[in-house]
Amino acid sequence: MNAEKPVLLVTGGSRGIGAAVRLGAALQGWRVAVNYASNAQAAEKVVAEILTVGGEAMAVQGDVGSEAGIATMFAAVDETFGRLDGLVNNAGIVDVPARIDEMSAERLERMFRINVTGSIRCAAEAVRRMSNRYSGKGGVIVNVSSMAAVLGSGGQYVDYAASKGAIDTFTLGLAREVATEGIRVNAVRPGVIDTDIHASGGLPDRARDMASSIPLQRAGEASEVADSILYLLSLRHPMSRVPFSMSAADAKCS
Repeated sequence: MNAEKPVLLVTGGSRGIGAAVRLGAALQGWRVAVNYASNAQAAEKVVAEILTVGGEAMAVQGDVGSEAGIATMFAAVDETFGRLDGLVNNAGIVDVPARIDEMSAERLERMFRINVTGSIRCAAEAVRRMSNRYSGKGGVIVNVSSMAAVLGSGGQYVDYAASKGAIDTFTLGLAREVATEGIRVNAVRPGVIDTDIHASGGLPDRARDMASSIPLQRAGEASEVADSILYLLSLRHPMSRVPFSMSAADAKCS
């Protein structure tokens, strides 16, 4: 492996937006850690695709809803790559559509443990590795939010919407907290994206069914969200205006 190449960890990256980010990042020169919670086959498929295009990648199991899972994930990155330059907090869940008075305490606990606490804990581990406060070389964190945080998802997923609202607030606070430590923090807020997250909530056709309410008359695609995330990853140091993937000659001409 090329030890000079930056290393990216994307949580929940074996499918959907995460998988698209990982493949795009590999094409831009990142070494990629492919995290998955339980679907090892999907993660290995993403790794194989990255290797096919000449990139470097590894699959790493770890449930972001578990402290042990997070520890295992970051330990694997440390052992294999010895550094971390970027984190995309992409792992997240929805549940079946329900009103708030129909939601159990167990559902709410799981929603916030994975979508909020997991993202915060992963960011904390990334900061320990990237911050110049800990002799790190800086880096970038991108959190995946949702337009549900703005719209509220009434009658369907108000718990999911609330969890993404928490991610928005967390992003703002963390960005201010570590800006002087060489770490830039941003978030993206996708709208209705055609991925299998809808199926996990019992509505496999949700993206298609909502197309008529979307100005473009279609759902977004994972690759389109990935492009936004990859742009935010392209400037690794908050004080830099030159994408890491540029050569010195390119930088002088830009």
